[in-house]
Amino acid sequence: MYRTLYALLALALLFSLAACGRDEEEAAPEVTAPEEVLTILYWQAPTLPGPYLSGGYKDRDAGAITLEPLAHYGPDGALVPALATEIPTIENGGVSPDLLSITWKLKEGVKWSDGSDMTAADVVFTWRYCTDKATGCTAEDTFAGIASVEALDEHTIKITFEEPRPYPYGAFVTSGSPVMSAAQFADCVGEAASGCAENVRPLGTGPYRIVSFTPDQEAVYERNPHFRGDKPYFDRVVLKGGGSAEGAAAAILQWGIADYAWNLQVEPEVLAELESAGYGTVVSAFSDLVERIVVNQTNPDPALGDNRSEYLDGENPHPFLSFHPIRQAMSMAIDRDRLTELYGFAGKPECDLIAGPDHYVSGANTGCLTQDIAGANALLDENGVVDSDGDGVREYNGIPLRITYVTSTNSVRQATQELVRDWWREIGIETELIHHDAAVYFGGDPIEDKEATYRRFFADVQMYATGGGIEPQNYLSDARCSHIPTRDNNWAEGNVARACNPEFDAAFEQPPPLPIGAERETVVKQLNDILVQSYVEIPLVSRGVVSAHANTLKGVEFNAWDSEMWNIAEWHR
Repeated sequence: MYRTLYALLALALLFSLAACGRDEEEAAPEVTAPEEVLTILYWQAPTLPGPYLSGGYKDRDAGAITLEPLAHYGPDGALVPALATEIPTIENGGVSPDLLSITWKLKEGVKWSDGSDMTAADVVFTWRYCTDKATGCTAEDTFAGIASVEALDEHTIKITFEEPRPYPYGAFVTSGSPVMSAAQFADCVGEAASGCAENVRPLGTGPYRIVSFTPDQEAVYERNPHFRGDKPYFDRVVLKGGGSAEGAAAAILQWGIADYAWNLQVEPEVLAELESAGYGTVVSAFSDLVERIVVNQTNPDPALGDNRSEYLDGENPHPFLSFHPIRQAMSMAIDRDRLTELYGFAGKPECDLIAGPDHYVSGANTGCLTQDIAGANALLDENGVVDSDGDGVREYNGIPLRITYVTSTNSVRQATQELVRDWWREIGIETELIHHDAAVYFGGDPIEDKEATYRRFFADVQMYATGGGIEPQNYLSDARCSHIPTRDNNWAEGNVARACNPEFDAAFEQPPPLPIGAERETVVKQLNDILVQSYVEIPLVSRGVVSAHANTLKGVEFNAWDSEMWNIAEWHR
């Protein structure tokens, strides 16, 4: 579009000069090419441009336009160097034979977006920043089990593990674990982190640098003049937040007024109709992302005040969802094939929480693919969960099964809520549906936005999507008893269901020392099965990542294993 406008302006000027009869010798006025602007739409508006103080992909991606890790995962799941010169392996000497350390070589000449040098000291600082408990780093588990991170010289980093690490590519790999500037954030460690003014304008080493950031609204970037390699194509990048998935899809596909729209959870028939306008292309890919219902194992009663949804060392259990047969019946009542229809080509019915890569998928829980309302009712009857007063709602120990069901605001999730509510009604569970703006639900402050953030979990069940990653050890680590979110850890831990299962904790001790291979895969499948069969998280749909870009936008390598912004340096018209 901009090139066309430029051509028309130049043509108009040419005719204007001819009409005026100017001499050939007279110099023509200079024509300045219009600014090339890349417009990206994130209907879940970023709260911060970075992954360390927020748990949302939207914040990770806003940071990924400027922040970089040592390595990315490419579209096929293979590691791709970013700030590192190569991927360390045992064969090239980067990984020690005893699996206790990994050594990364940094590219030379890399600079921060203010022109200062990026060195190994910045990598060490990032580790210290995120492992300080008072920082409230939501990616702390990425650094779990690391004994030390050392700068051997300005361009060499050695990470030493507390015990053998068969898969050592966790810390500083993917856009969820980028390197931060030690000079910029030196005064933002620990308790100072949450209120640090630098959070909204971090220095980066990537192709663009932040000009301005308005939480929950907009981020503006400009070309980073200190970026290594080829000059990025765009003069400016504007990431606009808010609105709806449908609106973002229409802006790309129907109206052609933006370049890229992320996470289009829109009915497939709507996307197909919009795409027929010819302005853009829908893209999708599957990885490990599973839409699931998380079942609160603590009591969310508002009457508890500060103890609402707090684990309290197991002394605050949910009054009826802590009873296994109820959770199992809730899963049995769900028709996953029907839910998948809401996603079209971007969804598959799912019974496992570890849905990829393929060699880690259990496949032992396929019974969930068949909806069983009659079986769910029978299970509840057998366990004394009955409707004693004939009002259509069952009771457990005299408590009616009335629940609140929360998720973020978008059409597919609301349609899912309505279907699940109706199925649960058929087994005697009454459900109130609530949804919150995604920017607050996923990125809100756990104190200021406590009623609406998934981290505080002020509901009986909630629904969102997440996944295990290329190597699911860190993801599985989150399900341990020691990772329950509490006020003491600023609700930053990953066991959102607040479930403590000693059987799972004991089984988890096996994978850390196991090498990559068949034995490790068996243990991962065992851990998945323990989680699935506990029904504290109920898998629904394996979700393909769905986005769209303008037909004029080239260089996009759509990626379900890392940030979709991972190769934004190569985007062009």
